[in-house]
Amino acid sequence: MRVEIWSDIACPWCYVGKARFEKALGAFPHRDQVEVVHRSFELDPHRAKNDVQPVLTMLAKKYGMSEAQAQAGEKNLGTQAAAEGLDYRTQGRDHGNTFDMHRLLHFAKEQGRQDRLIQILYRANFAEERSLFTEGDERLVELAVEAGLDAEAVRTVLADPAAYADAVRADEREAAELGANGVPFFVLDRKYGVSGAQPAEVFTQALTQAWGERPPLKLIEDGGAEACGPDGCAVPQN
Repeated sequence: MRVEIWSDIACPWCYVGKARFEKALGAFPHRDQVEVVHRSFELDPHRAKNDVQPVLTMLAKKYGMSEAQAQAGEKNLGTQAAAEGLDYRTQGRDHGNTFDMHRLLHFAKEQGRQDRLIQILYRANFAEERSLFTEGDERLVELAVEAGLDAEAVRTVLADPAAYADAVRADEREAAELGANGVPFFVLDRKYGVSGAQPAEVFTQALTQAWGERPPLKLIEDGGAEACGPDGCAVPQN
């Protein structure tokens, strides 16, 4: 079974939702047969690469609230994150363009390091004092190396704005086609969708239902062709 997760590094509920989903997946009897793929979704796709601002300022402007209200919301998120065993800085974070991070995540998928990289990027954005947006490409290189990627290969990807750009845009178009207008958005076997950072119990129910409704394998008769089994291999008789 395949689970696709549309998310953005700048999305705190994606950070929390991933932890809740993984809690459910960890207890799922068929977890070893579940493939998880992370898909791209930018919450702020039109923001310029060098346009970085404090999270509280961004929230107040975007939602028409005071910074005190924005701070209260961040404290609530911190409480929600802590309940999932996650560190979360409720003050001092900033916000910026995540397109290069999504490009790197597509590169990391090819190297079998996608899940590791997205978790490291979440940690860097939500739990660490150093900014994920103001230190340039070398900050991303450092984090990608921690995820097991080659530094020079990562620099090559970041230096080419076209590298994996089409893959990011394709994910975003597909999200729109599936009706996802927010993240996190989980799609199970292209049959069921789960929107938002639901409790682990909801993910458990979705995994169980999707697994139970997988169609049985239909065997096409092979006309008695030779095959190998527990008792050995059939030997053609002349």
